[in-house]
Amino acid sequence: MSLLHIRSRAKTEPVSADPTATSQRPSTSAAIIETHSINRIFETGETFTHVLKGVSLNVREGEFLAIMGPSGSGKSTLMNTLGLLDQPSSGSYRLCGMDVHDLSDDERSDLRGRLIGFVFQSFNLLPRTSVLRNVMLPLAYSDCPVRQREARAIEALRSVALSPMLFDRKTNELSGGQMQRVAIARALVRNPPLILGDEPTGNLDSKTGEAVMRTFERLHDAGKTIVLITHSPEVAARTDRCLHMRDGVLREGVYR
Repeated sequence: MSLLHIRSRAKTEPVSADPTATSQRPSTSAAIIETHSINRIFETGETFTHVLKGVSLNVREGEFLAIMGPSGSGKSTLMNTLGLLDQPSSGSYRLCGMDVHDLSDDERSDLRGRLIGFVFQSFNLLPRTSVLRNVMLPLAYSDCPVRQREARAIEALRSVALSPMLFDRKTNELSGGQMQRVAIARALVRNPPLILGDEPTGNLDSKTGEAVMRTFERLHDAGKTIVLITHSPEVAARTDRCLHMRDGVLREGVYR
């Protein structure tokens, strides 16, 4: 799938994650993420910290992937790299077939907004602002008229099965599970092909976390590519594939 096609689709296609929809995963699975021997070294004075060590990763379009590992293993640094929030010290990264190494900050920001939806453990919603306005926020600088932004936000909220009675509610009045579903809807509103989740069930009780995971599973069934960082074996067991990270090294299988 070409980058031009993805950009066009992200602008024009409606959100497609209806809980009753049949799978829309394409018959051919192109690589949406390709990293080769990525290293990330942080320098503080005369101290060098090697956080990512030769990470090579291939994620196919429509895949549901979990990355597990202890705190400090490099998971979040990898997620920031995949999300174009950080750049590797060496190695290569292709996103939807495009080498992102030489992109300017503005180009990276534009690509991130079009191709990636983020879901965080802490929700990162605007408090004392309505649910609908929070979900509309990623469209603020788009060419969409206000009425169309609102329609797309409503569609995204419906796709995560949030009650319409809550659309005008301020986010600080919601439960944790409701806030996370709003955060997922916000990640979906521009219809990106890739969803990145950093411990999206980490602040939730088991019942609420189960509801959020069902939402991710519906999105996966609708064809979204999803990569989750998690500490939970139960969450990881519900994905297509699980990788494990320790001391900056990413591997298949379980570390002993």
